[in-house]
Amino acid sequence: MFKKFIVNKDYHNSRFDRWFKNNINNIPQSFIEKIIRKKKVKVNKKRIKTSHRVKYKDIIEVHGIENLKDKIQTKIRKYKPSDKERHTYEKFIIEDNDNFVIINKPSGIPVQSGTKSFKNIIDILKNTKYFENKKPFIVHRLDKETSGVMIVAKNREYAQLFTSLFRIRKIHKTYLAITYGNVKKDINLLQDNLITYEKNKKVVQKAISYLKIIKSGNNYSFLELKPVTGRKHQLRKQLFNIGNPIVGDDKYSLSELKRRLKVKNIMLHAYKIKFIIKDIKYNFEAKYNNEFANFIKTKL
Repeated sequence: MFKKFIVNKDYHNSRFDRWFKNNINNIPQSFIEKIIRKKKVKVNKKRIKTSHRVKYKDIIEVHGIENLKDKIQTKIRKYKPSDKERHTYEKFIIEDNDNFVIINKPSGIPVQSGTKSFKNIIDILKNTKYFENKKPFIVHRLDKETSGVMIVAKNREYAQLFTSLFRIRKIHKTYLAITYGNVKKDINLLQDNLITYEKNKKVVQKAISYLKIIKSGNNYSFLELKPVTGRKHQLRKQLFNIGNPIVGDDKYSLSELKRRLKVKNIMLHAYKIKFIIKDIKYNFEAKYNNEFANFIKTKL
């Protein structure tokens, strides 16, 4: 017996397997491929491949869905915030409209749950009034330790739009950082070939960032940074490469500096973000936290 489903607007142009996992059951990829191979799935009365992309209002038929329960993969637990916590995080919202919110993400909390992190921004946001009857979509990330301005889309259309704007570098971000040492005054551009590893394969990516010294003294520097590219840990790696690692960064730092000063979180803050959508200019600013402010006041 086939059970019918209709694709809603949020999943327009999504891969079938992604639609399936989000709307029917989070079963292993191999099992989705198996039921397609056995012709237990039809889209608009036609057989499909796993890579098929569904469209808005497509009619999907799945045979034997009642038998899938025993095959379901254990789902990742969702974080359930308390009412107090939910209201606390609502205060971090900078902008709210029909298509996205802008949040001043606190330091010390990841964007989404992982093997080492249960509490996360996305699970908290989906329980706030800003996402009532809506789903939060991640369009970019900030490290757990990094605070600052962040976009969260409210529908798939804008999630895809923001993803495209990031890809073509039409979203401009400005960061603030406090580093060890006095950055040389003649450094205003950082260009590196950053190395990462994907499944034991070495990947080299070009990274470009603009740098401006706001204040320097007492063996610390207060910097404004504008990344052109968007590589993982880009600013943290680039500042380490010039010998001025970010205060509080235990991953990209020198052993003697790690012992010199203990701070709760990394001194890196996403300060501003700007972009244009349908000829409307958006420009948002996120104030840094008290720890960051106190460091500037007492150490620089």
